Amino acid sequence: MRNLVLVLILATLATLVTGAPLLAQSSPLYRITHTYALGGDGGWDYIVPDSLNHRLFIGRQNRVMVVDEDNGTLLGEVTGIQGAHGTAVANATGHGFATSGNDQSVVMFDLKTFKVLGRIPAAEDADAIIYDDASNRVFTFNGDAHSSTVIDPRAGTLVTNIPLGGKPEYGASAGDGKVYANLTDTSEVVEIDAKTATVARRWSTAPCKQPVAMAIDTTHHRLFSGCRSGVMAVSDYQGGKVVATVPIGTGVDGTGFDAASGNAFASNADGTLTVIHQDAADQYHVIEMVQTAPAARNMGLDPTNHRVFIVSAKFGPAPEGATGNRARGAVLPGSFALMVIERDPR
Repeated sequence: MRNLVLVLILATLATLVTGAPLLAQSSPLYRITHTYALGGDGGWDYIVPDSLNHRLFIGRQNRVMVVDEDNGTLLGEVTGIQGAHGTAVANATGHGFATSGNDQSVVMFDLKTFKVLGRIPAAEDADAIIYDDASNRVFTFNGDAHSSTVIDPRAGTLVTNIPLGGKPEYGASAGDGKVYANLTDTSEVVEIDAKTATVARRWSTAPCKQPVAMAIDTTHHRLFSGCRSGVMAVSDYQGGKVVATVPIGTGVDGTGFDAASGNAFASNADGTLTVIHQDAADQYHVIEMVQTAPAARNMGLDPTNHRVFIVSAKFGPAPEGATGNRARGAVLPGSFALMVIERDPR
């Protein structure tokens, strides 16, 4: 009887502190179900799912790898890129777009053959890139240039460049004519009118600092900004304000939101995936910290099969005196791998 009372007391305390019952954490909710060796040289950046075709586009310095979600097969590569970061998929036009940050351009390619079709001028540090179907436009987020390049995805031509007033990282389309982006140096979210290609408004992400990754819940009109200060900031993008913050791991660079489960995710360089449950539009709590791999800070989420995809590699010795999440040596040859994280079906 005493043991039962002790368990109940501990469970109550855990609920008060974390918002989640202790007994609910007795077994993992999510786990790595598959690991696929992809190999190849170089670092990596964004993982972008093409949900319609169950493919992943993974930026790898001088190319974009295209990988089958179901079996980890390399389907092909988009080449001729200098500083690969993000990929935008415009299935409506049959075209993909990959940022080439080192030469301030965007590479347009065929989604079936992965053949390069052209190169569009962007701006300094062209980094993340997304497709907005409401306006049928592609938006890059150019970090050092503090701007967004707008592209016509059918013609593959430059529309305009939008000054953003800060250094953008990742963004999201609301599907209603508005596009959002994190400004990491000013700790703000900026709202872009996709049709007029102008900044509509902005708001602070405080107490979050250095927001980088972004995901969206269009049902409840919420944005999820993964912040390098160790929190996820949840914004009401209709009201233009932060409504909640939740602790996450360190070194975040990827976020996602799965509407079916009501779970948000943050992938972190410290080798964790933070899983956060949406109790209500303005209420959230951490339900799990999944152990992944060092430097697995980028993620992609396919909302049609609810899988989370992360990548990492093995590294050589860190340079002398290096510290922190980026204190790693060179990527060991052949060690780059894709991991699939799924919810336990029970």
